[in-house]
Amino acid sequence: MQGDSVVWLPELVLLEDSDGDWERFLETVYRHFVADFVDAKPVYQGRRLGLKRHPVVDGKEATFWHMTSEGKMEQDRLPDIRRMERIRWPKPVIEESEESGQATVVKVWRNIRRKNEERVLLWVEAEQYLVVLADRGEYILPWTAYQVTRPHQQRKLQKEFERYWESVS
Repeated sequence: MQGDSVVWLPELVLLEDSDGDWERFLETVYRHFVADFVDAKPVYQGRRLGLKRHPVVDGKEATFWHMTSEGKMEQDRLPDIRRMERIRWPKPVIEESEESGQATVVKVWRNIRRKNEERVLLWVEAEQYLVVLADRGEYILPWTAYQVTRPHQQRKLQKEFERYWESVS
């Protein structure tokens, strides 16, 4: 199954493709993550993408867990099958985005988060899918990625996007 309206998004990685075997599914998802973010050495706007490696859990980097699980506390994060199914989406979203208020498929804006760290938000509104990058100056960290399923969250993102582009134009 491909994204309904965004043809450049890869197929989902489904649990049933691993015959319902959770461990095999997890390893398949991780292999896609490694291919896209470890082996590929992607860039965003000419700057390299790093990884938040620690804490390493079960031999997998923190960035992987942020893209495939949810929860406020690192040690309490729970796997999120919808995030896992979309593990092949963050890299093409990053590659297809550009910081332009005119972007139609991927809406891009910046905001300040905890400890004055600047975050870059990449929102594929047609799929209600958000990729969050942490701008660390010389490099960018893919921080997390997930579907935005609640209408109030979608409205909040739209308002934040509009406010950002009003403030910089």
